[in-house]
Amino acid sequence: MTKICNFCGNKNFREKHVQYIYKYDNQLLVVNNVPCEECEYCGEQYFKTEVLKKIEEDFKTIYLSGKKALKEVTVPIEEFAEI
Repeated sequence: MTKICNFCGNKNFREKHVQYIYKYDNQLLVVNNVPCEECEYCGEQYFKTEVLKKIEEDFKTIYLSGKKALKEVTVPIEEFAEI
C-alpha cells in the first residue's frame, strides 16, 4: 500500500529526526531527535504510535514521578492583547 500525505496528497516521504513538543495541562516537554516521516512536499510529519506513547510516558515520569529531565529552560509567555 502506498503512503499518501493526508494534508497535500503527495506520495514522497523522507525519514527525519525532529524536535517534538508535547503539551498537557499547560505543561510542556520538548523532546529532541524524535524519528518521523516527513512529506517532501508540504512538510507534514507522521510519527509511529510507539514513539508518541514513549514520549507520553516520559512526560508522566517527569511530571508525576519526579524524574529529572536532561535539561530545563525558562520560556517567556505573553498575551497577544498585551503586546
